[in-house]
Amino acid sequence: MSLFHPITVKCPKCEADVTVKAVGSVNADRRPDFREAILEDRFQDTTCGACEHSFRLQPEFNYLDAGNGQWIAAMPAPDMPRYLEIEDVVSDLFAQSYGPKAPKAARDVGDKLSVRLTFGWPAVREKLLCAAHDLDDVVLEMMKLDLLRKLPSVPIGPGIELRLVAVVDDTLALCWMQSAREEVLEQFTCPRGWYDTISSNPDAWAAVHAQLSDGAFVDIQKLYMGAGRAAAE
Repeated sequence: MSLFHPITVKCPKCEADVTVKAVGSVNADRRPDFREAILEDRFQDTTCGACEHSFRLQPEFNYLDAGNGQWIAAMPAPDMPRYLEIEDVVSDLFAQSYGPKAPKAARDVGDKLSVRLTFGWPAVREKLLCAAHDLDDVVLEMMKLDLLRKLPSVPIGPGIELRLVAVVDDTLALCWMQSAREEVLEQFTCPRGWYDTISSNPDAWAAVHAQLSDGAFVDIQKLYMGAGRAAAE
C-alpha cells in the first residue's frame, strides 16, 4: 500500500502556507504510475495557490518494488552527512518489515530485495533507472570513480553529485548536478561498454566494491565523508 499524509509547508517563493499530501511509502508493484512519476521527475510536485510557483517536496519515504527487487529508503538531500546514523535506523526498519524481525511471509519477500538508502530525488531516480536497465548500482558507482580520473572537467563541491539520468541503447547519460535544487550543471554521455569493462573485472575493483557496499547507502558520496562504517564500529 502507498501511504500519504497531509502536511503544511512554506512556499519557497512567497512563503505562503501550502497544504500538500506528502508520501510516506510507495508500493510500486500496486502503483507503477508512481514509479513512472519518479522517473519522469514529477512525483510530489505541487503548486502554490497564492503565487502559482511550482516546487517539489524533498523525498522522505520508503519505496517497495518487489518485481524489480528494490526496497529504498529515500531521504532529503540535506540529511546525507548523517548517513551512518540513518543507515542504522533504515536497517532496523527493514529488519522489522521484511527482515529477520518480520513474519515469514514478509521475510520471503525480503529475501529477494536489495536494501538501499538514498538522499535527494536524483539519487532515488538513479536507483530506479538501474533496475529498469539491468545495471548493478555498485558497479555504476565504481564506473563514476573511474570517470573522475579521466573527465576533463570535475566540478566537485558541496551538494554537487554525479548522477545517471538516462540510458539510450548502449549509451549512458550522466550529469553533474546540485542535488537539493535538482539543478543540472554539466551533462555528458559515455558508452555502456565502460560500465561493462568494470563489471567484467571484479577482482581489480574488489576493495572499492567492499567500501561501497558496506551498508544501505551505496554511493560514492560517502567516500568523501570520513572513514565510513568500519571506523564507526
